[in-house]
Amino acid sequence: MPNFVLGMNGKLYVSTTLFTDYTFDMTSSDVMGNVRNVNTNLEKGEADITTRDNDGWAATAGTLKRATLEFETVWKPGDAKFEILKDAYLDGDEVAASALDGAYDAGGEGLTGNFVVTNFSRGEELENAMIVSVTMKPSSFTQWYEGSGS
Repeated sequence: MPNFVLGMNGKLYVSTTLFTDYTFDMTSSDVMGNVRNVNTNLEKGEADITTRDNDGWAATAGTLKRATLEFETVWKPGDAKFEILKDAYLDGDEVAASALDGAYDAGGEGLTGNFVVTNFSRGEELENAMIVSVTMKPSSFTQWYEGSGS
């Protein structure tokens, strides 16, 4: 088995059934196949902890974690998962999502939680399908999921 994962094997799950500490159930989420170029952006805030003991070097401690999910989807009205994202953006609702490197029930891992859709921009290139650029940011119950596989 190769020691790498191809981007095309990643899975983006979406659901209107939100995750909580008590009801973390991946089975209520469906794979969104109408998606491409998924990026899971992870970073931390920084605190300056420099003192004179650092011998002239700045010192930094990581603070709060931040994340965004950014991806593209083809403009496809009527597609159930597309409509979940569009409605979440228009109505200001949360959506459950997981961006995993494989299927959740086959050992996939990645960012999981409830998100708000902060960007839903449609591009209309002349010789291309209409493409929506989507940005989602965590709003509640955020965690790194590591599936156990079956």
